[in-house]
Amino acid sequence: MLERLVRSCWLALLALAACQPAFAGTPVNVLYAGSLVDVMEHGIGPAFDTASGDRFRGYAGGSKLLANQIRSGLRAADVFISAVPSVNRRLMGPGAAESVRWYAVFAQSPLVIGYDASSRYAHSFATMPWYRVLQQPGIRIGRTDPQLDPKGELTLRLMQRAEQRYRLPGLAQRVLGDPENPAQVLPEEVLVGRLQSGQVDAGFFYSTETAAAHIPTVRLPVSLAPTARYTVTILQGAPHPAAARAFVRFLLGPAGRKRLERSGLQLRTPALQGDPQAVPTELRRLLGAPG
Repeated sequence: MLERLVRSCWLALLALAACQPAFAGTPVNVLYAGSLVDVMEHGIGPAFDTASGDRFRGYAGGSKLLANQIRSGLRAADVFISAVPSVNRRLMGPGAAESVRWYAVFAQSPLVIGYDASSRYAHSFATMPWYRVLQQPGIRIGRTDPQLDPKGELTLRLMQRAEQRYRLPGLAQRVLGDPENPAQVLPEEVLVGRLQSGQVDAGFFYSTETAAAHIPTVRLPVSLAPTARYTVTILQGAPHPAAARAFVRFLLGPAGRKRLERSGLQLRTPALQGDPQAVPTELRRLLGAPG
């Protein structure tokens, strides 16, 4: 009786194992700017898995926050994609354990104002200057933390420029309040969802976010709107270096660039910064590094 029971259990386990998906390649852990959630999770990630046989594992967050976590050793990853070049420079040198030795700027996206089409302020955005709409009583504004996310810092810069351009002293304070105003500041990866769910009426986004989510926007003058510049690097001591190289090659290759462009990003010829000799041999031509 016991023998038959054991045999039945063993057969059941074999059947269950047969139903499980087979191991699919090597994981590549990618830390990336939260403004790229849609294109990474629904575009680049799945396409890379299919093309390479490896497995994309992404984690989104503010670029400054991710850089701080890398620097302090709280997060280990293979690839780091930021929205501002300066965070890479903070990870260079002995004081940062040389986590980054090179990086490449590959795309950009200007700051825009996105708004909820069903908000009672939506009509005002179509008929009034944006900086007047943002001062209306009761409007709920969303933005990111300037201490943790470059987009939050660029938002402050935008409002300071607007004060000068439109000769409206105190505009930034009237619209934003304190730089880290808790009534407005939200994590980058949830800001789009808060707008779409009606929890905020308007917010400061990159154009790639609003394009991907079909959010109506107010486009700002080129001379006024700051621009995110996206960078990619393979971190020193990456646990899965071969998969990391394959991911960067896919991201910056024709298939990856096509998906990035569809997401609303403005693509650039990769511009290499840092130590060109530290670039993996198979990526040097792609990044314009000496052979």
